[in-house]
Amino acid sequence: MKKVIFLLILISFISCSRKDNTPQDSTAKNIYHKKGEKFRESKVLDSAFYYYYLAKENYIKNNDSVKAAESLINMAFIQNTKGDFYGSIETSFIANKFLNDEKNSIVRKDLATSYNNMGIASGFLYNHNDAIQFYKKAAEFTLDKEHTFICFNNIADAYLHKKDTVLARKYLNLAIKTKNSKNYTRVINNLGKLKLLQNPNNNPLHEFYKALRIRFDSRDIEGLNSSYSTLSDYFKDRDKNKSLSFAKKMLETATVLENPEDQMQALQKLIELDPTRYLNYFKKFQSLNDSLILSRGKAKNQFAVIRYDVDKKNVENQDLKLRDTENKINILYRNIILSILIFLLIGGFFYYKKRKKRLQQEKELEVKNTQLKMSKKVHDVVANGIYQVMTKIENQEHFDRDKALDELEFVYEKSRDISYDKIDGTHEEKDFDEKISELIGSFKNETVNTYVAGNEKDVWKNVSQPTQDEVYQIIRELLVNMKKHSEAERVVFKFERIHDTVQIQYTDNGIGISGDIIYKNGLSSTVSRIESIHGEIIFDTKIEKGLKINISFPASLKS
Repeated sequence: MKKVIFLLILISFISCSRKDNTPQDSTAKNIYHKKGEKFRESKVLDSAFYYYYLAKENYIKNNDSVKAAESLINMAFIQNTKGDFYGSIETSFIANKFLNDEKNSIVRKDLATSYNNMGIASGFLYNHNDAIQFYKKAAEFTLDKEHTFICFNNIADAYLHKKDTVLARKYLNLAIKTKNSKNYTRVINNLGKLKLLQNPNNNPLHEFYKALRIRFDSRDIEGLNSSYSTLSDYFKDRDKNKSLSFAKKMLETATVLENPEDQMQALQKLIELDPTRYLNYFKKFQSLNDSLILSRGKAKNQFAVIRYDVDKKNVENQDLKLRDTENKINILYRNIILSILIFLLIGGFFYYKKRKKRLQQEKELEVKNTQLKMSKKVHDVVANGIYQVMTKIENQEHFDRDKALDELEFVYEKSRDISYDKIDGTHEEKDFDEKISELIGSFKNETVNTYVAGNEKDVWKNVSQPTQDEVYQIIRELLVNMKKHSEAERVVFKFERIHDTVQIQYTDNGIGISGDIIYKNGLSSTVSRIESIHGEIIFDTKIEKGLKINISFPASLKS
């Protein structure tokens, strides 16, 4: 489990070391170094080792000691990854001999990387004293503050293995200053281990779970693998079920990471914790162990063969193979570029078609919205206006003829202004509560009695003119629908202001309306108006007789 984390740390050192290295011409001309990088990035490590070895030989011939050392450092990293820890330390020592100018910033970065690699390899060999010395040398040479914190945490980890809590605490206090999330979780996890090492009765779960949470949130799979291992070990003698659960999670993440060492660690835990399936886990463990031993042995032999036989290879043949490979890569790049161009052309064509269709739809929608807006205004101004005048004439026996003509002329003027979009331009000076009372009263006749309650000026305080206009139309639509459909004899409007909300309750004793036709009979426009002023309308159709409608809306609309 730790191997993955330490190797990721080592990769960060190597990446930093490569950023500013000079001379660039030397690397550009060394095709072996490029091939080594490509194979390493593709995780074909035996081939990468081979080409790094050829690159090292080429750099030595060209008197480029720094680049030769970097090739050796990459070889040492590959040996570390493959489990050849002694060979990795040996290769790092050879690399250090090429790095003599310790005042040079590039040399210092390379030395820091090399010593860190030696520390990691020594840790895997349980030579913690050597690991500590190598990590201290790495911290001495590194120029990157975050890498210094990494070294301090590695030193603390080695002291934890030696059960030296005093020195472990010292270096963890230095490492905790890191700004890097992954490095910070490693320090937090180690602080939990330190707390437990200082006193077995201490509770380190705060640190363990904190590290787990950060790793989970940042999707740090390698870090999660470490946390699962730590928590499984902690709960082993405290809560078997939790320990088993974390061991299973560790096996899952180790499998995703394709890390056989961590899979074996997880399987060891499961063999102890799950007696019902231990045989199955043991078989998997044995299979992985055999495979790993074979792989490491094979890797060591491969590295030895490469070291001693590579000079016997026919360099000219290798050059031909490299040229052939480069030609294939160039063809692949050419095909990729052609594919991208074709994709862009096709994509551009479909984008144009889609955009053209969208613009057409937007235009049609704009026309439709304009038509709907005009239709709504015609309905409000002409239809409902004329119907209201008709109702007044019908309901009032001595209705003034001149007044009727004035009202019809007003409706005519309003309808003519529709084409100029001037409907909302003028408003009567009359108070809104009076307008509402007159509107409701105009529908009273010999067969229908209308009643108004609570329609006071304070109810309409701070209600904007557009909202008043909508409310007026809503009440008129309710009255028109009542007269056309309800057969009611008594209609009651109750108005109430609660804080910043206006509530209107409409009640009649007519035939009512069924739930499935609420939005017919002209009421769909009413619902739309309520929504436009951010209000709510509730139709209560379950009363014994008639219809009850509750309307509420905010008195002042916030933009």
